[in-house]
Amino acid sequence: MRRAPDPDPPADWFEPECRRCPRLRDHLATVRAGFPDYHAAPVPPFGDPDAIVLIVGLAPGMHGANATGRPFTGDYAGILLYETLHRFGFSSRAESLARDDGLELAACRITNAVKCLPPQNKPTVAEVKSCNPYLQAELRSLGQGGVVLALGLVAHNAVLRAFGLTQSVHRFGHGAEHVLHGDRILLDSYHCSRYNTQTRRLTVEMFRSVVARARELADQRRD
Repeated sequence: MRRAPDPDPPADWFEPECRRCPRLRDHLATVRAGFPDYHAAPVPPFGDPDAIVLIVGLAPGMHGANATGRPFTGDYAGILLYETLHRFGFSSRAESLARDDGLELAACRITNAVKCLPPQNKPTVAEVKSCNPYLQAELRSLGQGGVVLALGLVAHNAVLRAFGLTQSVHRFGHGAEHVLHGDRILLDSYHCSRYNTQTRRLTVEMFRSVVARARELADQRRD
């Protein structure tokens, strides 16, 4: 028996009816017209509300989270992400199929720098800024010693913006670690997209290594 879809997160993390960005609002309206069965709305964070690891992606994918309503579910990037999270004890299953599939995350939550599907998967700087207050609130929920895993440069920069930090001091690099306010750690990874894995910019072993490090850091902070 399938459980009910994941409940909505706190209001300061996410606004289901958000229409702050005109370009994204209009794009979602067009997508809904063409794909009436798709979620085609802001996508909420998914996972443990008391997580010590927060994974930050770029934005919902057209036929992934934008379709299913759960981050990294239904697209290629999610295959590697959820299999790896399961391998290191963050996920109850190795595959995320739908919001009501019963999968649960432990000590981990997944969110995006931008909660709505952008055209060509490229949000503008203004759209990242507009969505940043939600990310700020979610980052505060990690508390002292939380671990943030940023998937890609846009996510990395969005996290820095949320903490009022600059990229010149905290440069993105796969496997790089940055100390944030409140003894939090920002851990970088190349995004687990099809393009990155097919070009071998990111290998399965590289991604497993960075998630293993997130697990290690989380366990250190929980002890």
